[in-house]
Amino acid sequence: MDVKQFLYSYIAKEEYYEDQEHIIDEGRRGDWLYVVLEGQVKVKKMTPKGVLTLDTLQKGEIFGEVSLWLAGKGVRTASVVAEGPAKVGILDTDQLLKDYESISPRLKSLMKSLIMRFADTTKKAAILSVET
Repeated sequence: MDVKQFLYSYIAKEEYYEDQEHIIDEGRRGDWLYVVLEGQVKVKKMTPKGVLTLDTLQKGEIFGEVSLWLAGKGVRTASVVAEGPAKVGILDTDQLLKDYESISPRLKSLMKSLIMRFADTTKKAAILSVET
């Protein structure tokens, strides 16, 4: 997936990460949203049996949305680690939230519902990995 043109207007800063360097740590606070610009990153979650890799994200894919849109507390629900050298864009959360406030309540509800479903699926995957 290419980085969509509209995303570039939200990128406030770019950061580079080396192989296996942590971008986000599960359980820590943070309300930044990221987009992969180069390379790839892995989304990982701790389980009682160890670390579970949930997904591998590539150019144009966004991460960090759960703590921003749902939790409101900024607690990260998973870790994100560079898989090889990676460049990510940090999105301007103030502008995103400003634009979010301008959309209809129905669309906000739909967005929250989809993100909640994603967060629940992530939790279920972690539970299932322990049970098998």
